Parts: sequence; structure tokens; C-alpha cells
Amino acid sequence: MTDIKVPHQRYVPQELSDEELVEHAKNELFHVTRAYEELMRRYQRTLFNVCARYLGNDRDADDVCQEIMLKVLYGLKKFQGKSKFKTWLYSITYNECTTQYRKDRRKRRLFDALSLNPLDEEVELEPINTKDNDLDRWLVGVNSIDREIIILRFVAELEFQDIASIMRLGLSATKMRYKRAIDRLRDNFSHIIDN
Repeated sequence: MTDIKVPHQRYVPQELSDEELVEHAKNELFHVTRAYEELMRRYQRTLFNVCARYLGNDRDADDVCQEIMLKVLYGLKKFQGKSKFKTWLYSITYNECTTQYRKDRRKRRLFDALSLNPLDEEVELEPINTKDNDLDRWLVGVNSIDREIIILRFVAELEFQDIASIMRLGLSATKMRYKRAIDRLRDNFSHIIDN
């Protein structure tokens, strides 16, 4: 990545590219947070939607989003710009969601082993209330890796190369898994699509 010169004058964060904001944030943090706040504002809604789809509920998504924002805040100074900021952000998101999902799965196994119903312990959990409930319903039957590829493609709107990088898969493997997952979804829900 080329070095972006950041002038020491006033700037309007909304008018800058992600890369320019990253450079401002690196120079300003932790005394001034304007550039960082603009970066988070740009991705806040999509970040939450990605987390909610991975984790299946808004409460966990909220918690993970807070963790992600803190990791970005403390990691920006070390961000080298080898990838786009958006790719780096969703790489952190993917890792945090995966960690949370594993914690939840271990917790469910413990409840099962103790013959407890995990829903009794977490009564406040409710299904995601989004306009895209159909997408959530469709993704239930897709294996976890394929589901993550679909979420990163459709919700985060990432390119295949970025998805491959985030998930540490080859580009052709990512495209192949995506195509197979879409074909499976199409087969499973053809009766809905055709109507």
C-alpha cells in the first residue's frame, strides 16, 4: 500500500476514504477519535448484521460488536494496510464470531451433559427480527463454513478474494464452496423461488 500523507489541518471525516481515515486514526489515537469513530460508523450496521447472522441472536451480536470495535481501536496503530481496511475488519469479525460460537457450543454441551435445557438458562433470547428473515431461515440448513461464505458475500458484500483471505481458504475453494452452497439453497428452496 502506498503511504498516504495526512495533513495536520482540519478535515471532514465523512469526505475521506477508509485508507485516509486509517492514517488519521493512527496519528490521532488515543487523544482524538474522530477518524476511528467515522470508520466504525460506516461499518456499524453491516458489522452487527454479520454478527447476528453468525450467532443467531441480537444480544450476542451486540456483545461481539463491542469486542470487535475495541480490537479495532487498539489494533489500528499496528494495521499495516496489506489488505483493505474492510477486509481486516471482517477478518476480526469472523474470528470473534467463531470464538463466540465455540463458547456457545461448549456451553450447550455442558447443559446437555447436566440434562439442563439451555433455553431455560437464556430465556431472553429471541429470533433475529430483521427484514431478511428469509435469509436466516434459508441458512439454517447450510453447513457452517458455507454459511459464513454466504454471509460474508451477501451481508458484508465482500469480494471472493477477501473472503478467501479471511477464512484462510484458497480463492478457487472459496468460489467452489459458494457455488455449491448456492446450488443447494436453490434446490432446497426452489418451490419458494418459483412461486
